[in-house]
Amino acid sequence: MSPTGERPVRDHTPASLIALHTAGYRLISATVGSGAGTDIGCGTGEESAALMRVDRTITGVDYHALTAATAARRLSAAVCADARVLPLATSSQSWVSSSHIIEHFTDPERHVAEIARVLHDEGVAVVLTPNAPADFENPFHVHLFTPDTLRDILDAHFDEVEISGLTGNATVSAEFARRRRTGRRLLALDPLGLRHRLPHRALTALHSIGRRLLYPILNRGGAESATADDFISVDADQIDDDTLVLVGVARQPRR
Repeated sequence: MSPTGERPVRDHTPASLIALHTAGYRLISATVGSGAGTDIGCGTGEESAALMRVDRTITGVDYHALTAATAARRLSAAVCADARVLPLATSSQSWVSSSHIIEHFTDPERHVAEIARVLHDEGVAVVLTPNAPADFENPFHVHLFTPDTLRDILDAHFDEVEISGLTGNATVSAEFARRRRTGRRLLALDPLGLRHRLPHRALTALHSIGRRLLYPILNRGGAESATADDFISVDADQIDDDTLVLVGVARQPRR
C-alpha cells in the first residue's frame, strides 16, 4: 500500500504513528474476550494478527478487495465489505474492534449501528478514533470526535459505554507536538483555505503527494524508534487536548 495518509504504512509512516496503532491493538486484545470476533478495517491483517489467540477466531473486514485477500492469509477469514453494511449475521460476534475507522465516515452512526447488530448480548466492542483537538488535518478524516461526542454516538446503540484515552510518554508527545507545528506552518501557506474548495478526490490526491514528501523528513524525528511501550492509557477525566486517541468500550448492544 502507498502512503496516502488513509492508512499507516510500515517503513513510510512515521514510527511513532505505527507504534500508536500497535499500542491500540494491544489495548483491544486486552479488552476483548474469547470466541468469534471481527476486526473492521483490518487492512492487510498485519496488526489484526496481534489479536490472534488459540481461543479466538478473527474475521477481518476491509473495503478494498485485494487488501482483504491479503488479510485472509493472516487471519481466520477476511471479507471485502462496507463497514456500514457488514456481511455478518445478527448477534454472531463475541467481540468487534474498530480501530481508526469511524472517523472516515460522514455517517458514522451507521457503522456503530452495524457493530451493535452483529455483536451478541454479552459481547464487547472497542472503538478507537483520533481525539479531535490532537488530530492532524487529514482529508480522509471527515468526522472527528471528542470524548463527549464519541460517548453520545455509542450511547445511542449500547447500554454500557466507557471512554478512555491513549497517549504517548513525554518524548513521543513532544514528537507529535512538533509534527503538529510543522503541519500548521505548511497550512499557513494557504491562508484562504483554497484547498477546501478542491473536489475531495483532488484534495486527497494532493494530501497523498504531500505525505510522500514529508514522511521521510518526519521519520527523522526524535521518536523514530518509538514502540508501543511508549504509549499509555488514561482515564476519561485525564483526557485533554493533547491526548492522541479516544477509546470507547461498549457493551449490551441495542438493536
